[in-house]
Amino acid sequence: MQTATIKAESIKSEPIRFERFMAARDAELQERILAAKARLGKRLVILGHHYQQESVYRHADYTGDSLKLSRYAGETDAEFIVFLGVHFMAEVADILSRPDQIAILPDLAAGCSMADMANLAKVERSRRELSKVLDFDATITPVTYINSAADLKAFCGEHGGIVCTSTNAPKIIEWAFAQREKVLFFPDQNLGRWSGYKMGIPLEQMPVWNPDQPMGGLTEEQIRNAKILLWKGHCAVHQMFREQNITRFRAEHPDGLVISHPESPFEVCLNSDYVGSTEYILKTVSEAPSGTKWLVGTELNLVNRLAEKMKPEGKLVQFMSHVICECSTMARIDPQHLAWTLENLVEGNIVNQIKVPDAEARLAKLTLDRMLEAS
Repeated sequence: MQTATIKAESIKSEPIRFERFMAARDAELQERILAAKARLGKRLVILGHHYQQESVYRHADYTGDSLKLSRYAGETDAEFIVFLGVHFMAEVADILSRPDQIAILPDLAAGCSMADMANLAKVERSRRELSKVLDFDATITPVTYINSAADLKAFCGEHGGIVCTSTNAPKIIEWAFAQREKVLFFPDQNLGRWSGYKMGIPLEQMPVWNPDQPMGGLTEEQIRNAKILLWKGHCAVHQMFREQNITRFRAEHPDGLVISHPESPFEVCLNSDYVGSTEYILKTVSEAPSGTKWLVGTELNLVNRLAEKMKPEGKLVQFMSHVICECSTMARIDPQHLAWTLENLVEGNIVNQIKVPDAEARLAKLTLDRMLEAS
């Protein structure tokens, strides 16, 4: 775990070791988190993604999806931005915040398997291969889902590209087409395919680009005919949802409604009544009439939280998959790591700071600024 210090004169002790928190009971940890938050006051803001487990989510000052939290990160005046999420989210917080603010991820192992499916080396190699068929920078706008590393956002910044979220993907792809005739969309093929489909693009004009095969596994004709090249990547959680889950639910609840996140497979989105981001899912179900029944295709912690919230209104909210699957990397942010992080801050020690290199951050911020302006 990475450890740094604030100012020499502010240090009261050596950094507190994480091992001291491992055996602590949850009730004790909750009290210690609240006490540390109180001592830090306005110097601290905690941002929590909807997929976080309840034991830490309850401590977030602001909650939301990636776009909403990106905006909060750029607007807060707090000295410390503690992100209850995954690595790329803390990177975005660092990029959009002021130089004197510090972004922190309580557990550095909280990554994103989808983001890992597209790394800079593979994207750069793909650009070189595509350039053998057409002029990449004159023909293709690279679009990266916000679920990607900062260096990929910087790649898009360098090559006239942009970032999108599940909330604004179709609008961002429209922006991309206004720049150039084709789009390279990474790392989530499902979001790219559904967004393109909603825009009226035929599936045959959205082939999958497999970076582990020569020329992405495509012919020159397929590349030239493509409107959107879909990177072969996906979210492991949303990939678990199946059309048969929907069929079974509709048989049990003929009047029920199905709502899915666009990271879900195409067939799931196609057979859903509503498709949208986590914010959209929460809003749609919350505003639905009392007594309605819902099958929800997104991460387990969000669905469980929503189900409890809707019980007083007599709404049934079910998780789509028959397999219990939460985002394992999101779940790494637990009360032990949050308490350890905050108590170190109280003692004047910064642990697990996320700092994007300046040159990379400058290019990545271009893409984020373009996104925020376009959306």
